[in-house]
Amino acid sequence: MAPRKALTARQRRLGVELRKIREHTGMTIAQAAALLGADRTTISNTESGRFGVSPERVRAWAGHYECPDAAYVDALASMAAERINGWWEDYRGDLSSGALDLAELEHHAAGIRAVQIMYIPGLLQTEDYARAVFTEAVPPPNAAYLRRLLSHRLKRRDVLDRADPPTCTFLIHETALRMVFGGSKVARGQLEYLLKESDRDNVTIRAIPFSAGGFPETGSSTQYVYGSVPQLDTVQTDTATGPAFLDAETRLVNYRAVLDRTEERSLDPESSRDFISEIAQQV
Repeated sequence: MAPRKALTARQRRLGVELRKIREHTGMTIAQAAALLGADRTTISNTESGRFGVSPERVRAWAGHYECPDAAYVDALASMAAERINGWWEDYRGDLSSGALDLAELEHHAAGIRAVQIMYIPGLLQTEDYARAVFTEAVPPPNAAYLRRLLSHRLKRRDVLDRADPPTCTFLIHETALRMVFGGSKVARGQLEYLLKESDRDNVTIRAIPFSAGGFPETGSSTQYVYGSVPQLDTVQTDTATGPAFLDAETRLVNYRAVLDRTEERSLDPESSRDFISEIAQQV
């Protein structure tokens, strides 16, 4: 079997989960290979995501490992069955792999909870606002690259329009609401768009005013993306070099606590609408 040429975060995640199932039995790769009648290289390459794996093999391995969680195994088998490249693959070679992995993560999300400190969340950005943010980069993108960035950013928003959209809660700090990217007209248009998006049944927007004081992880923006089962949840954080993805159980527990505490300090949805409207009138 030839190794994959371009490995996505989701493909790596499937391999990681298969490794976790094996390790929970206390088996080494050598012991698993003897049990499964496979060579150690195949198991190692599958667990690293370099080799693909069929749904049937996922179920067979999970059965031999005596994994008791049927819903978890079903979710992994569904991941293994995915064969169609998503729309984000059209941007491979132009945009970073992290940007593509983020789009793929959102595409498969059952739910999203996000806290944003300095920017409006990407899924809620207008084209003019996104352009203003992108052009602040050093060095600024050329015209062709800027068009690709904008196209990808706007295409990500389609996840909110799918037949079974994720349930989303966006916690947006007052700093992000007051940052005037692109001038007053663009900033006001962005805030008005937020108010419009808050009418969606699957979208909740809550503002965090300066008066709320401190809360955990104030220095970074975070997205907690719920998978089809809890074991497949993922935390995405922003870094200077692009998005980072975390899925260790302790990290997931801690970030859920961070989001809970942050949401406690935010305004309720109706008060948030009034708060955003007031800021829109001031910019």
